Amino acid sequence: MHTILSRVFNNGNSQAVRIPAEFRLNTQRVTISKNAQGDLVIHALDSQRGQALLAALQDFDADFIEQLEANLQEHLPLQEREDL
Repeated sequence: MHTILSRVFNNGNSQAVRIPAEFRLNTQRVTISKNAQGDLVIHALDSQRGQALLAALQDFDADFIEQLEANLQEHLPLQEREDL
């Protein structure tokens, strides 16, 4: 395993770690977890994550959105319930 000494510094209200160039991440988002030994594990997230959802949402046309908004404006009748 390749080990490099780096530094920890404050960035606003957060802590940050300088990642040396040879460990550079090719992503904008990561997950960080702590294992049982207390080690921090950084896992790069795929930059394409969520693209399938965004592509599916493109299929909704203006008529669908208009109907959805109309349904949200519709006032549903109050339900009658027994007193507690």
